[in-house]
Amino acid sequence: MSDSVNTPEAPQPSPGGDHRYPGSVRHTRAKGEPRFPDGPKADPAGSHFERRIRSFQPRRSRVTAGQADALQRLWSKWGLDIDGHPVDLRELFGDDRPVVLEIGFGMGEATAQMAAADPDTDILAVDVHTPGQGNLLNLADHHGLSNVRVANGDAIILLREMLPADSLDGLRVYFPDPWPKKRHHKRRLIQPEFLDLAATRLKPGAIVHCATDWEPYAEQMLEVLTAHPDFENTRPDGGFAPRPGFRPLTRFEGQGLDKGHVVNDLLFRRVQHRVRPGAR
Repeated sequence: MSDSVNTPEAPQPSPGGDHRYPGSVRHTRAKGEPRFPDGPKADPAGSHFERRIRSFQPRRSRVTAGQADALQRLWSKWGLDIDGHPVDLRELFGDDRPVVLEIGFGMGEATAQMAAADPDTDILAVDVHTPGQGNLLNLADHHGLSNVRVANGDAIILLREMLPADSLDGLRVYFPDPWPKKRHHKRRLIQPEFLDLAATRLKPGAIVHCATDWEPYAEQMLEVLTAHPDFENTRPDGGFAPRPGFRPLTRFEGQGLDKGHVVNDLLFRRVQHRVRPGAR
């Protein structure tokens, strides 16, 4: 197996403009017509959950023919709409292997590489970017990666409403939106409240792995994780960790490094709860 997982050649749309390939051929949908009838829903959770400040901003961009085809063909097999209904991870993956949750996978190249390098670990990858969802499904199909599932929607709803306690063996948050403006810092994902929730879904010993090229955000991540009683730094010096070999160097990251950006990795372990004397 090669060191990288490359995007397969996308199929070309048929002449005349096939509506199954939005983004490559202009198509006007009728009112109420879903963008991908057999693909991810536009708003899977609907209005069933309270409105709150979100850490992500949905992006609208072109969906290629190959991505659209993958969404149509593979969503029913490998996709999950985050609609608030409980999910059985063993049923979702069809096995009982360890499951790592990845929040925000971009175009999915790094996720596919990690899945290929570690076939004994299942990856539940969450994002709201439709082209990325299609691209990751395409990569998984092309390379036979049966250990990848793509979730569409809000990761908070997935964690809080759909996953049972102690069900995850790891959590990966790579290059989340840094929300650099001070007034937007409240939108950052890595906050004490998020860690409170994540801790309930992570098994003791599970690793939380974060990476960012925004140094002020890295410092905040380190501060928040260090202060949280349910996590401990895997680094004896209590600082940042070198990039582990299993996290691929992405093109985006490489471009940042060429510009002098500093990338920081954080590896924290979910600690075992200790029963206090007299507690039941």
